[in-house]
Parts: sequence; C-alpha cells; structure tokens
Amino acid sequence: MRNVIAFEQVSLDGFFVDGKGDMSWAHKQDPEWNAFAGSNASGDGALLFGRVTYEMMASFWPTPQAMESMPAVAEGMSRMPKFVFSRTLKKASWKNTTLVEGDVAAQVRKLKSEPGPGIAILGSGSIVSQLAQAGLIDEFQIVVNPIVLGKGRTLFEGVEEKIALKLMKSRAFGNGNVVLYYEPMA
Repeated sequence: MRNVIAFEQVSLDGFFVDGKGDMSWAHKQDPEWNAFAGSNASGDGALLFGRVTYEMMASFWPTPQAMESMPAVAEGMSRMPKFVFSRTLKKASWKNTTLVEGDVAAQVRKLKSEPGPGIAILGSGSIVSQLAQAGLIDEFQIVVNPIVLGKGRTLFEGVEEKIALKLMKSRAFGNGNVVLYYEPMA
C-alpha cells in the first residue's frame, strides 16, 4: 500500500498562502535548504496536486530558468509521475502528468491501494484538508517559515473534526525554516 505524505510550507502564523494567494515567501534559498529540497526531488515517489498548485508548478519547474537555478529539483519534478485533480482542467501537458477527475478521497484511496511509490502532496491546501479529514494522509511534513503574513489561507481550512498528530522528528535549517514531521495518532 502506498503512503501519502503532505509536504507543506506555512508561515509562523499558520498560513500556506498569503492574502493574495501567493507563496513566493516560502522559497528562501541557501545551500543546506537546496540540498534538502534536491534530495526530496530525487526520490522515486509520485506527486499529487490540485489545479492551482499544478499550474503554478508547471509554469516554473519544466523551464530553463528552473534547470539553471535548481537543476536537481527541476529534473526530479519533471521525471516523477504526477497526479493533478481538477474539475476544470481539460489537459495536463507537463511531462508524466495524469489528470484525475471525480471524488478526491475516493480516487486517492484507490491510488493508495495500487502498487507503486509513495505519493507526496505539495501545496494544494483544499486537497490536503479533504484528505486529512478522510484519514488518507500518512505523514505531514510541515515546513514552518520564519515569516508572519498577517492574513491568508490556513492549510487545514474546512477541516471539521480534530485530527490529533504525533511529532516524529524535526529539523532546523540555517535559513530559519523548521521541518516538523507528524503522523496521525491512531
């Protein structure tokens, strides 16, 4: 059975996008962080996105600019299988991308039951909240960025029931980011 991991960036005040829907504040570069991001992207997993995150990622990672600035991440992002959930997208043109329609929780339950590598959700807050509420996320990797946005959208917007999590480990980086690794409590 495949595991589903949510890898998410949040501000210190708990927002994953600012009041304008932007998350460029989450991309602080330093050699240690770049090596960490590169090692994550070089794995054999699959990626899962909602439409908005997919369009943002697809507009950058398969470009010459991405290959120049972060070649390991750009290569890995293009190589990995990608699933994009959308009710409105008609075509997904980024290499190795499958467009998925229908009930998100039911489709992810099906993906989890199939053989294959683990699946990482990047961004895609509405997908994360739906899957968290359905108990389909096996691990949350939350990157807390040292910035206060004041307003925006919370990662778990729409979750109606409490989800208890257990801290497994943490890692701090020189750029101020801290990754917190949680798993749902049984």
